[in-house]
Amino acid sequence: MIRNKSLGKRLLAAGIMLIFSMSGCGTDNEIELTGNGIGSDGIEAAADGYFTSFITSDIAPIVFMLIFLALTAWIVFRGVEKGIEKFSKIIMPGLILLIVIIAVFCLTLTNTAPDGTVRTGMQGLAVYLKPDFHGLTVKRFLEILLDAMSQLFFSLSVSMGIMITYGSYVKNDIDLNKATNQIEIFDTGVAILAGMMIIPAVFVFLGNDGMASGPSLIFISLPKVFDAMGVFGRPAAIAFFLMMGFAALTSCVSVMETLVANGMELYHKPRKKMCGVVGIYSFITAVLICLGYNKLYFELKLPNGSVGQLLDVMDYISNSFLMPFISLLTSILIGWVIGPDWIIGEVERNGEKFKRAGMYRFMIRYVVPVVMLVLFLVSTGFADLIA
Repeated sequence: MIRNKSLGKRLLAAGIMLIFSMSGCGTDNEIELTGNGIGSDGIEAAADGYFTSFITSDIAPIVFMLIFLALTAWIVFRGVEKGIEKFSKIIMPGLILLIVIIAVFCLTLTNTAPDGTVRTGMQGLAVYLKPDFHGLTVKRFLEILLDAMSQLFFSLSVSMGIMITYGSYVKNDIDLNKATNQIEIFDTGVAILAGMMIIPAVFVFLGNDGMASGPSLIFISLPKVFDAMGVFGRPAAIAFFLMMGFAALTSCVSVMETLVANGMELYHKPRKKMCGVVGIYSFITAVLICLGYNKLYFELKLPNGSVGQLLDVMDYISNSFLMPFISLLTSILIGWVIGPDWIIGEVERNGEKFKRAGMYRFMIRYVVPVVMLVLFLVSTGFADLIA
């Protein structure tokens, strides 16, 4: 059994949990708004600037964030396997089905911009699926590759200790080959569906310029989609944000479980005490992040050239620095210290054949370290300093 004892991965997990908490905070607010009847026709949630006004308010983000964190800590305290897995098997397929329905509906959307330009969902789908190589440089390609890798880090929980922690719970009779194939298929498929749901809607209501809004797009464009659904908009919005809230909760639970499990092993403390310690830390830091949009607001130029406030600084540290750096160190550890044959032996423990063993050896020893080093230099902005 291997447990994650890396300080870097624990720091990264702590930072990532703040981001998931903020995501859950926004989801909680959308559920409350659509379910309570605030603006019964959905106009308030669909209004431009509503999400920005919410995250910059003094009290509401903290309240919803505390609700989300309290629920996360309660689940981790009771044990992840005693409920979260059972509900995931029911809610996740429901969320995927709802994403498919919303994605199809988004293709039927039409909107006329103030300048008279008519934008449709099918045009947005073309923007999403049709490659545009205009103005593409090597540096820009590396930046796009970094964005894709960052999404991969989040969706597969790479570099933050989650896979190591949950991997230590996996029973020996599990076919890792089959599990890996399923993860590859479902993770890629859901990512494509999510893009089909978001990008056409963003294009219809906000145009190409709206693509720069980042992760908050789901709270900006989807309320407009639900508003366009008419009488079906409210139940669809409630169902979607409830399921999305559960998805964010499972992600935050995974990160907190990593911190708690490591604390239990390293400091020989019971789960109850470590849940309390991690919960208090999460509460303090998450409140500071919430205040970073109002009372503690500042703008800081980061080494990669971007300008951000407190959450952006945390995102830079976790996403642009720690993720590629820890991935680089991990690839060196597995490829050259422990050796890839140890991993291959784990995969083939029950007699299954690891068909990609040769490719895995080559990738983990020669390709991944180089790619991670380049991505680290580009994402942190150190490449420009060297140049």
